[in-house]
Amino acid sequence: MAIIKVSRRDFVKISSTASAGLILGVSAPALGQKKKPTVLEVGPFIEIGTDGLVTVWVTKSDMGQGVRTALPMIVAEELDADWSRVRIRQAHYDRKFGAMGTGGSGSIRSMWKPLRQAGAAARSMLLTAAAAKFGADAATLTVKDGVVTDPKSKRTLTFARLAEPASKLEVPKDVKLKENADFKLIGKKVDRIDNRDIVTGKAKYGLDVRVPGMLYASILRSPAFGGKVARLDDTKAKSVPGVRHVVKIDSIGTDLPWNGVAVVADSTWAAMKGREALDVTWDAGAATAESTATLRKRLDEDVKSARSIHDAGNVDRAMSAPAKTIEATYELPYLAHATMEPLNAVASVTANGAELWLGTQFPNWVNSSVADALKLKSEQVKVNVMMLGGGFGRRANPDFALEAALVSKAVGAPVKVTWTREDDMQHDFYRPASHHHVRAGIDKDNKLVAWHHRFAAPSISAYFDSKSRKPWDSESGGLDDLPYAIENIGVDFALVPSVVPRGWWRSVEHSINSFVINSFLDEIARETGRDPIELQLSLLPAGKKMGTGDFPFEADRLRRVIEIVRDQSGWGGARAGEGRGRGFAAQWSFLSYAAQVAEVSMKDGEVQVERIICAVDCGTPVNPDGIRAQVEGAIVYGLSAALHEEITIEGGAVQQTNFHDFPLLRINEMPKVEVHIVPSNAAPTGVGEPGLPPVAPAVANAIFDVTGKRLRSLPFKLT
Repeated sequence: MAIIKVSRRDFVKISSTASAGLILGVSAPALGQKKKPTVLEVGPFIEIGTDGLVTVWVTKSDMGQGVRTALPMIVAEELDADWSRVRIRQAHYDRKFGAMGTGGSGSIRSMWKPLRQAGAAARSMLLTAAAAKFGADAATLTVKDGVVTDPKSKRTLTFARLAEPASKLEVPKDVKLKENADFKLIGKKVDRIDNRDIVTGKAKYGLDVRVPGMLYASILRSPAFGGKVARLDDTKAKSVPGVRHVVKIDSIGTDLPWNGVAVVADSTWAAMKGREALDVTWDAGAATAESTATLRKRLDEDVKSARSIHDAGNVDRAMSAPAKTIEATYELPYLAHATMEPLNAVASVTANGAELWLGTQFPNWVNSSVADALKLKSEQVKVNVMMLGGGFGRRANPDFALEAALVSKAVGAPVKVTWTREDDMQHDFYRPASHHHVRAGIDKDNKLVAWHHRFAAPSISAYFDSKSRKPWDSESGGLDDLPYAIENIGVDFALVPSVVPRGWWRSVEHSINSFVINSFLDEIARETGRDPIELQLSLLPAGKKMGTGDFPFEADRLRRVIEIVRDQSGWGGARAGEGRGRGFAAQWSFLSYAAQVAEVSMKDGEVQVERIICAVDCGTPVNPDGIRAQVEGAIVYGLSAALHEEITIEGGAVQQTNFHDFPLLRINEMPKVEVHIVPSNAAPTGVGEPGLPPVAPAVANAIFDVTGKRLRSLPFKLT
C-alpha cells in the first residue's frame, strides 16, 4: 500500500498562528515493518495509520503537569477517536512545530483551538472518505470510538480502513467544532497516558539517556556569582581512576552565568571523585560585597523612593485626608526551584553539528544558545526533549545544556553533565527577594478608597536585559492590574541591584504579590470590623470586567470561586476545636481564578495546616483529574515556601546546600486538600500555577485568626 505524502504547499493551514497542522499518514507493511507516515512541515500534527492508531505529536514539555495526556484528549474529542487507540510522540525541537516553549500555564490555552481544528478537520476528511464508500451524504454519518457508521444501511468503517482514502483529500478550510455539551471525553477523568511507563521506570527522563561512547562530567562552579578561576591545579583530579579530561568552562552572559571546571570521566562517580580532588582558587570579584543583610538594607532604603509605574485616580489626594490610614510592610526572600530531578543534559558535538538530550521547558532557547555558542546554524543543532522531573521555571534556562555542549566539543565525545543537589541549590535562577510597603485610605463611611503599593526588588527583566525600559515587567502582575473596585490605585517600583541570578519561579510575581495583597486586605478587614470574604466580594461588583481580548478579567468568575470556598469551608461557622483559625485569599493569575480557605491549628507554638479548601475556574476543564493534581501540587509547593524555604546570601554565594537547610513540606505536614473545579464553557486558561498564589496569605491570615499575630514576612517565623 502506497504512502500518501502531504507537502507543505498542499497543506491548508487550519490556524492563523500556524501552531497546529494535520497529516493523515498511511502506515503500510514493507518487509515485515511499517513505514512511517509522511511528516507535514507544521505541527503539532496527527497521524492516522492503516493500523487504526491515532498518533498525536506533543510539542509541549511534560514536567508532571500531564500535557502529554490533556493535549491528545483535545484531538481525540473532536476526532471522536477511540481513546485506547491514541498514542503520543514527543516532538524534538524543530521550527516546523512553531512555539514549543512550556511556561506561564499556557500549554492548554495556546493549543486549545488549533488542536480542536486539527481534530475536526481529520474527522471531516474521514467522513468524506466514508461517504464516498457508502454512497451516502457525509452529513448523515456518525462517528464513535474510531468507527464511522451509516445509520441508514448500518454499515461501518473503521479509521484504519479510511486512513488511505482520506489522506488523498484536501484539508477543509473551515470546520465546525463541537459544542461543549457534546463533549464525551473532555471533562472526564482520564488517567495519564504514560502512567504505567512512569511507575515501571520505562519513561525516559534526561537522567536515563545513554548514547554510544558517552562520557560523564561533573562541574565545579564558582561559589560566588560571577567568580572566575584564579588558579587551577588538576594533578590529583587526573590521577583518579576513570578520569580522562579536565576542562575549564567560561560563562556566556546570562545564558550561562557560571564559570567552572569540568571533570570528565568514564562514570559519574569517577567524575565526582575527580572534581573533589581539584585544587581551585577562585577570584570572587565584587560579588563578595553582597549578603542578605546588605540586600535587605538596600531594599528597605530603596522602597521609600520607588517611582510610579501605575496610577489610577488620584492616590495622593485620596490619601491626604482619609478618615483612617492603614499601612504595613512585607518582606519576601530569594527562593530556589529545587526540582526533584537534578539538572542534567547529554550533548554530542561533532564537526557536522550538535545533538542534545535533556528535559527542557524551552527547546527553542536551548537550540539558539547552543548554536550561537558553537557558531552553528540552528538546523545543525538537534534538541531532543525528554520528560522533566520537575521544572517550575528552572528548566526554562539553557545553562546546563550549554555546559554539556561546550564540554562535548572540548573532549570530542558525547558527554552527560549531571548536577548534584548542592550544585542545583547554589546555582539557580532565583525568585527575586522583595520588600513592599502598602497604605490604604479608608473614608468616613468605612469604604476603601485608596491603595498605594510601593515595592523594591532585583528584577528578572533587568537581569536578562540591563537596559530594559520596563524592568518591573515580571514583578508587577497582580499590582498594576489589581482587579478590585478601588477608586484610587498607585503602584511604585524601585529596581535594586543584585549579583544573584533571577528567574521565573512557579507563578512568578503572583506568588509574591498575592501574599502582600491578600494579607493586607485581611488587615484592612480586621481594622474596619468587616468580614475578610465579604470585603473582597464588595470590591468585586457583579458584571465588572477589565481588559480586552479573548480573556478579560470577569469579576463574576472571581466572586464564584470565593463563594464556593466560603460555603464549602463552613466559613464563619463552628471550628473543629480550640486553637484553630481560618484564613482566606483569592487571586486572578494566568487568566484563571482561584480562592482558598486555610484552616490551621496551633500546638506548643507550632503551626499545623490542617485543611485547605480550594476552588478554581480555569475555563473548560479538559481533564479534571489533571487539574486537581496540579492544584494539589501547587499547594504543596506554596506551603513549602511559606513554612520553610529561604535562600540567604553571604559573600556573594548561596548559603543553603540541600534539603536539610532548604526543606520541602514533609508528609506529616500535609493538610487535607479539597479542590473544587468550577464547570465552565469558556476557553481553557492556566492551571499549573494559579493554585499557588493564595496559599501563603490564606495560611498567614489563619495564623492571625488563631494567634492574633500578624506575619508579614516569608517564611513564617512565630518567634
